[in-house]
Amino acid sequence: MAGGRIPEDVIQAVLRAHDIVETVGRTVHLTKSGKYLKGLCPFHSEKTPSFTVTPEKGIFHCYGCGKSGSVIRFRMELEGYSFPEAVRIMAEEAGIPLPRGAGVPEEPTAAQLERQKLIEAHEYAAKFYHYLLQNTEHGREAKAYLKRRGMSDKLIDQFMIGYAPERGDLLTGFLDKRGYDLRLMEKGGLVASRSDGTGFFDRFRGRIMFPIRDREGRMIAFAGRILHDGQPKYLNSPDSLLFNKSRVLYNFHEARPEIRKSGRVVLFEGYMDVIRAWDAGVRNGVASMGTSFTEEHVAMLRRVADEAVICYDGDDAGQAAALKSAAMFENAGMPVKVVLLPGGLDPDEYIGKYGPESFVRDMVNQPVSAVKFKLIFLRKNHKLLEDEGRKDYVLEAVRMIAGLDSPAEREFYLKELSREFEFPLETLKQECFEIRAAAQKNRPAGDKLGNRWNNGRNETARPPVGRMPEPPGRHHIERTLLYWMMHDEEAAEYVHDKLGDAFQVEDHAAIAAYLYAYYAQGHEPDVTRFFSTLQDERLERTAASILSMETVPPCTSDNLDAFAEEVLKRQRLTALKERVEERIRAERAGDALRAAQIAIEINTLERQLRGKATRPS
Repeated sequence: MAGGRIPEDVIQAVLRAHDIVETVGRTVHLTKSGKYLKGLCPFHSEKTPSFTVTPEKGIFHCYGCGKSGSVIRFRMELEGYSFPEAVRIMAEEAGIPLPRGAGVPEEPTAAQLERQKLIEAHEYAAKFYHYLLQNTEHGREAKAYLKRRGMSDKLIDQFMIGYAPERGDLLTGFLDKRGYDLRLMEKGGLVASRSDGTGFFDRFRGRIMFPIRDREGRMIAFAGRILHDGQPKYLNSPDSLLFNKSRVLYNFHEARPEIRKSGRVVLFEGYMDVIRAWDAGVRNGVASMGTSFTEEHVAMLRRVADEAVICYDGDDAGQAAALKSAAMFENAGMPVKVVLLPGGLDPDEYIGKYGPESFVRDMVNQPVSAVKFKLIFLRKNHKLLEDEGRKDYVLEAVRMIAGLDSPAEREFYLKELSREFEFPLETLKQECFEIRAAAQKNRPAGDKLGNRWNNGRNETARPPVGRMPEPPGRHHIERTLLYWMMHDEEAAEYVHDKLGDAFQVEDHAAIAAYLYAYYAQGHEPDVTRFFSTLQDERLERTAASILSMETVPPCTSDNLDAFAEEVLKRQRLTALKERVEERIRAERAGDALRAAQIAIEINTLERQLRGKATRPS
């Protein structure tokens, strides 16, 4: 095995060991629809199912966003793995042995080498900062601060917390002595260049350092909290080759096993909250590191958890942020609840005041529903001691309740409003009905009202009935030929002899080339196995789209010949058009000899199109 390539037999064993219906079914609720299974796409938000799984072919395909491929591709898209990473992880899950070095390229690319160097440098930096905190005078004050915040040595070691001194050249010198290119270190966010161009200095200074790992546990960035007065109070590494704060959650690597086991993720605002909660026994906690919580974060969590619990600070800012994050989970179709911390406390402060047992028992394990939280939050905007304020609150609460899909939920919360504010229940129900009727009348076309980005996307990418629009004629002809070729070796041999690489669509020509090679290696027709040879997302999408065509004529000799001849005809028409344009350019340039030569070629092409020339075999 050269170059660390994963052996074909290992890939096939992984495909056999991981049933696509079972794998997809852990994330998507699938229902039978003819020869397909259908469900809501896990890769984009929708209410009308456009995601299909074809068990007999071992592929998935979404008509909305276009993602498709084998079970390996599904895991790649879901978890963010590369192909070798996905195969390696799936092989380990199935107990399939991998040869040493499989999936590791013998000659990594320049970009891979840069990433590798940056990861190494971040590992060194984390150890360096940690050592300074635990063992030197530089870190004495920072360690005393952490101790006052309830951080034990065990926690400090486990989370590799460190300290970046005020002096601005310690890390720079440390990395420079070990041969790291400081210009690359600047790209990775570890150092910064001086404005006068005289060198580099440490990006983080006078801060308690929290290393950030990716989903595989590799060190990729830092979050720093300033020790003394100054701004900003919190500072994260800038986006880099390794780190994008919109796609990374603090502690996700450590929390993922417990999230999968419990089906629940607890979302905090900051890394200190995560660490203190971990010490209290909350092992499924993650944080967005004080930055904006994004739809990409929601997508990450939706793949591994069934439910989210938001545990933000109890002050007004924290509760407003919780309201926004809860809406994002709801828009993604993920159940969410919210922890109500009393007295404006944050999780770290609550644990320090009431203890870890109370935090887990009374807070994390007793969240309120998102609807209840919204109603509580809504109260802050109204003077409930005044009749006008009470009336306005009830009307606004009814408008919010009207947006609930579940009739039982609407009934429950309307009854609560009726009892608390002594409004007739029937009056509230009528108000709720009228609001829903008006909203239904004015609803725009699309999937989710809360996700307009998806509506516009699907209006153009997916027809309402869930089928792809028919492609242009030449595309359809080539797609039909490829469909036959993927199911029939003789058809592939015929097309190879007749057309070779004459496909006009680039992706079609590439898939045909893969098919020729696949059958040349002695393989039998097997769509799933063929898919594993592509290892290219765009080609997989195209191939899956072809295999998902609803109507395909039978693969007869006459049909094969007619379709192949049509491809050749279109190729000749294209060549003829190009030659005519070339002749015109030659005539305008006064090159009579060149124009005459091209005229002969044009005559040959015209005779071929009329069927008078010998057809190529």
